[in-house]
Amino acid sequence: MTTIIDIPVRPLVEYVYRSGSIESGFRVAQTMQEGTRIHKQVQEGYGEEGEKEVHLRIEIPLRDLLFRIEGRCDGLWTDAAGLLTVDEIKSTSITAEDIGDGREVHWAQAQMYGHILAEQRELEQVRIQLTYVHKSSGKETKLERIRTRQELQRFAMDTLEQYAPYAEMLAEHRRRRNASIEGLPFPFAGYRSGQRQFAGAVYKTIGEQVNLFAEAPTGTGKTISTLFPAIKSIGNERAERLMYITAKTVTRANAEDALQRMQQNGLHLHGVTITAKDKVCFCTAEGGSGREDCAYTNGYYDRINEAILDMLTHETLMNRDVIERYAQKHTVCPFELSLDASYASDAVICDYNYVFDPRVSLKRMTDDQRKSTVLLVDEAHNLVDRGRNMFSAQLNKAAFLDLKRDYQHRSEPLSKIAGAINAYFIRLRKQMGEEQMISRSEAPEDIFKLLEEFTIRAETTLLEQGDSGETEQLLETYFAVQAFLRIGRLYDMESHITYVEQDGSEVILRMFCIDPSLQLRQTAKGYRSVIHFSATLSPIRYYRDMLGAAEDDYNISIPSPFSKEQLEVRIVPLSTRYRDRERTRQELAELLAQLVNERQGNYLAFFPSYQYMRDVLEAFEALEPDTDILVQQSSMAEEERDRFLEAFQPHNERTLTGFAVMGGIFSEGVDLAGDRLTGVIIVGVGLPQIGPERELIREHFSRGGHSGYNYAYVYPGMNKVLQAGGRLIRTEQDHGLLMLVDDRFLQNPYAQLLPPEWKD
Repeated sequence: MTTIIDIPVRPLVEYVYRSGSIESGFRVAQTMQEGTRIHKQVQEGYGEEGEKEVHLRIEIPLRDLLFRIEGRCDGLWTDAAGLLTVDEIKSTSITAEDIGDGREVHWAQAQMYGHILAEQRELEQVRIQLTYVHKSSGKETKLERIRTRQELQRFAMDTLEQYAPYAEMLAEHRRRRNASIEGLPFPFAGYRSGQRQFAGAVYKTIGEQVNLFAEAPTGTGKTISTLFPAIKSIGNERAERLMYITAKTVTRANAEDALQRMQQNGLHLHGVTITAKDKVCFCTAEGGSGREDCAYTNGYYDRINEAILDMLTHETLMNRDVIERYAQKHTVCPFELSLDASYASDAVICDYNYVFDPRVSLKRMTDDQRKSTVLLVDEAHNLVDRGRNMFSAQLNKAAFLDLKRDYQHRSEPLSKIAGAINAYFIRLRKQMGEEQMISRSEAPEDIFKLLEEFTIRAETTLLEQGDSGETEQLLETYFAVQAFLRIGRLYDMESHITYVEQDGSEVILRMFCIDPSLQLRQTAKGYRSVIHFSATLSPIRYYRDMLGAAEDDYNISIPSPFSKEQLEVRIVPLSTRYRDRERTRQELAELLAQLVNERQGNYLAFFPSYQYMRDVLEAFEALEPDTDILVQQSSMAEEERDRFLEAFQPHNERTLTGFAVMGGIFSEGVDLAGDRLTGVIIVGVGLPQIGPERELIREHFSRGGHSGYNYAYVYPGMNKVLQAGGRLIRTEQDHGLLMLVDDRFLQNPYAQLLPPEWKD
């Protein structure tokens, strides 16, 4: 039986010929706009007979494999003697002397194009050319080799022979995977209320290649209700892979547990979890100063193929522990290993960033891979503000003033361009006069050329001085500039606004994404289906608007599987508005003290801000209530978070009261089932603090015919309320008290947004 392997030229040759170390970020940070400019610069010299961006495709059989290889050649032309030249264009920051004979992987890419052309056009010889273009000077360095048709045939077959073991492993895995999915049962004894309906909607959505917005209350079993039908879709070849993306570490653990449960029922599937670099980096953990002296990144590409083949052959579910074990075994960076494994895996569990953030998304995913991938977006309500952050960027004047001074004697060109940017900020400050903030709808294009020149000067300096502690501020500013330019290319006047703020001598220039829906929609279009799900997607019209829904995308709302009798709801009409907090603080503290003194148990009280929480806590402690107290801190390590939650045990001898903030680490994704939690107290309606950006959001949506105040404040605030209240009832056996403290809970629109089971 012949197995078909579809693969683009670039990943094929990178797998076989890529070698050496992982380079520092500034060495490989090439903008798409810059790459396009450099390609056009070279291609303009081809003349009328030259061909540009030529799509090539070939089929090559090898044993039981049929490789279908395709790619896009930068340029072709035939000289007067009839010899065809294949040109591969690469931009670079290094000098012609450092380029030497060119990189082997670049030659391999060009030679594979040469092989395809020699076969299709029956050519006896082909000239292979690499054109390196220096990014700052524009100087071109051309390297060429002439290869016969037979030489190119041998090269292509040798390349495929080296790739074949990896392809055969994946092909065998795919057969086992599909067979295991075909007979995979639902991993629980039965479906919960609403769960079959939810899973069916997910399966139907994937089949129709549209998107779904699903509100499924706590207790529905959202993780398994999305993963199970998505995996069934893979087995039926409706999709080829899935990505389970989320904003919280704890929900990633839920996805891992669900895959583990299905594996115990016979599922054979490659799943990998991508853990943040700063958590898994061996270099910093072992006292290294970074990549320059890191044994795990030096020579990484010389060892990674063996590591990937070993891990994917012997493992299926690759969580952090598995990744770290194989990284140690093969002396490779665990973070980079997880990224490389993700491109070959059937299921990827990761943060939103790896899909939506233009700075860190998985860029080596091909368009075809995306089109066969299902996105499962957990806790999708978080994607609104995360989207705003991902598609926004800012620069600060002080950074450029510091660089101007620091490099005055070390690098005059860098100091000069940093000074020019600093002068630009000074002009902005003069334009502002007495205003603290000014805004405009257009992108700040007048600074882009200065920033592009800065990146070139910074790269030159970094190449000369290395990635050391002395260049830390330059690196930080360099990446901020790269991010700013990247967002500048995405800037859309319907969804972005530019504003300038001044604070003393500091000036901040920010491109702010008011409405992330356009960028989220554009990203989602590349995937087969996107399943957005959360316990709190109300009102659904707001979330459809903000997450970029198309007209033919589906909605579904699953009713709560719990009965009203499980939940005792009290609304206390005490004002917690900012202007009333000092007046009502003592009454609120007495209310909390009375509750915990009367009814023993474990309580969580959620507040809209840390300062308000601390003020009420001070008054509460003065009353000397009969309770142990835990307090959420603004910055807590994982061990501290775990200790906080572990204190909520079902049979504590004394009452325990935890003070926390809405929208924080303990108000979402926390599962304190049974008697681990007796009551939840929610203080206030969770409105975000009034500020310049929130006001820009309000004004923008008011102009668009929406309720700007609701879009900017009410809906995000009430989502925090609903999430915090969802910590209380987690199973059919749970009972508890939910106390809502604020008179606005009795008024619209707040009362309308309460779920039915919270209303009497």
